[in-house]
Amino acid sequence: MDKFETLTGVAAPMPLVNIDTDMIIPKQFLKTIKRSGLGVNLFDEMRYNQDGSEIPDFVLNQPAYRNAEILVAGDNFGCGSSREHAPWALKDFGIKSIISTSFADIFYNNCFKNGILPIVLPQDQVEILMEDARKGENARVTVDLINQTVTTSDGQSFAFEVDAFKKHCLLNGLDDIGLSMEKVAAIDAFEQNATQARPWV
Repeated sequence: MDKFETLTGVAAPMPLVNIDTDMIIPKQFLKTIKRSGLGVNLFDEMRYNQDGSEIPDFVLNQPAYRNAEILVAGDNFGCGSSREHAPWALKDFGIKSIISTSFADIFYNNCFKNGILPIVLPQDQVEILMEDARKGENARVTVDLINQTVTTSDGQSFAFEVDAFKKHCLLNGLDDIGLSMEKVAAIDAFEQNATQARPWV
């Protein structure tokens, strides 16, 4: 997993509330167990017509936001089923941080495990960031995990809270496997001692 320290990029405004995981990645795309390749199907039913053509009005189909790395979203983002494919699809598209007033708990935790930083801010601050995002690709937002701030294109800065352990994992690029690998020496020592103590196992 890539380390996350600071990010300056285009923020796409998605003011819809209750964007659920089925909207993020519809159920027909859940057959894969690979984390790559799902970005093309992100928000599939909102992005494409039935014939596969793009819906021009959808924000991520607009030229200014095709390379967005940040989403500024409405309340209760990521609600619905607990599918981990949702953060996989977001990450594969290129989204590295999502800002909202609230997230569904399972989705929120899955984001950290997949290298995405979800940020909770008060409604008034999210509205300011939403307006900033509407300026298009020339208005770049900066997310600073080290100092726990989000800064608009015109310099307004907002502080956010994040769990210290989750912050440590993102800063060091540690997913669940990476955390286990940090303990590899202790695991090897335990296995050697166990083999000596119980050679019949």
